[in-house]
Amino acid sequence: MNATIDPGEVAFSAIRAQGPGGQNVNKVSCAVHVRFDVGASSLPEAIKERLLALSDQRITQAGVVVLKAQQSRSLEQNKEDALRRLQELVDSVAVLPTIRRATKPTRGSQRRRLDSKTKSGQTKAMRGKVSE
Repeated sequence: MNATIDPGEVAFSAIRAQGPGGQNVNKVSCAVHVRFDVGASSLPEAIKERLLALSDQRITQAGVVVLKAQQSRSLEQNKEDALRRLQELVDSVAVLPTIRRATKPTRGSQRRRLDSKTKSGQTKAMRGKVSE
């Protein structure tokens, strides 16, 4: 499935970045909080369900994905980084997991397993006391 995120459905808010940065970090709001409401988005229903079923701490109880991007000193680069990470999250659930089909062991593998069990049992039986 190809599910692209419409940037119009994403809410950006500029915040002050954490961490070292000297005097500039206290003046400039270059970090970005991104909020994406999964329920109100234009994504396909199957992707919405799998996205909400994820046990990810970035997804709230209300079904809103909250990301914080503060790697760069540029607001635009942080927005692009946040959108890229959000798209990667959506792409990770867009791929259907393969269905596991139970198979039976082959007759040869069953025979080898039983032969090794018999051999192991015989070895252990020989460990008893020696009787004259």
